[in-house]
Amino acid sequence: MSKISYHKFIFLGLFLFFSATAFAQRINAPQVDAQLFLGEGKKQALIVGLGGSEGGNAWTSDYWKATRDQFIKQGYAFLAIGYFKSKGAPDTLNKIEIDKVHAAITMAAQNPLIDRNKIAIVGGSRGADLALLIGSYFKDIKCVVGIVPSHAVFPGHTNHFSTAAWSFEGKELPFVPVNEESVPFLMKRDLRGAFEAMLKDTIAEQKALIKVEQINGPILLVSATKDEICPSGPMSEKMMARLKAKKFSFPYQHISIEGGHGEPLKHFDLIFDFLQKNFK
Repeated sequence: MSKISYHKFIFLGLFLFFSATAFAQRINAPQVDAQLFLGEGKKQALIVGLGGSEGGNAWTSDYWKATRDQFIKQGYAFLAIGYFKSKGAPDTLNKIEIDKVHAAITMAAQNPLIDRNKIAIVGGSRGADLALLIGSYFKDIKCVVGIVPSHAVFPGHTNHFSTAAWSFEGKELPFVPVNEESVPFLMKRDLRGAFEAMLKDTIAEQKALIKVEQINGPILLVSATKDEICPSGPMSEKMMARLKAKKFSFPYQHISIEGGHGEPLKHFDLIFDFLQKNFK
């Protein structure tokens, strides 16, 4: 590519990165860092990747390149999204506008190589919560995979923990607040203990529940048996019970992985299998 052509792409806001199997372009969406990786096929189903509380755009990193490339090799397009602490996105996980994240997905799906009727979101940790929320609000999302997810909305990562992590159309979503019992756990950095203490406020929990039954497609939840960050196993089971009670019409599954919070990230074979059977 000539220098002149390269600068033209910069001027248009279209950034291209080439590899042997895929190329990527930056999606110019407000308050979101979004990069779309495309394979060579036509009508590629779109996988949206969301990282967790580490921030940044995790799925663009070298660490996740092999897994991302595996999606591409299986015929998917892949949209990596950074929703805070990333270029153009908010600095803090606080009142993140889920409709802005969805708008970036919609923009990416306009690419002629993408099948806009086949969009799935794969999110980890806080990104799993975001994936479930977006799926529950927007019908164009046809599959959700939540890795070590929460079943409800929790506070944003501010010093005072007095606001929600997520918002919609400019309004904070109801969330489970930090209560007096959870403070000692937070002070000693026992995050799981803090979550469990907060969830004793069952009234707030009920108001903050993610309406997973509104998701317009299959759901896979992958939790950790010894999760030191949050009770992902029990929270996933609560979502399974809710789906059963609501007579959810799509396939749904909870897989519990032996180990800590990060262990399920080593088992993407289970995710590929679920997508192959229930989405692709």
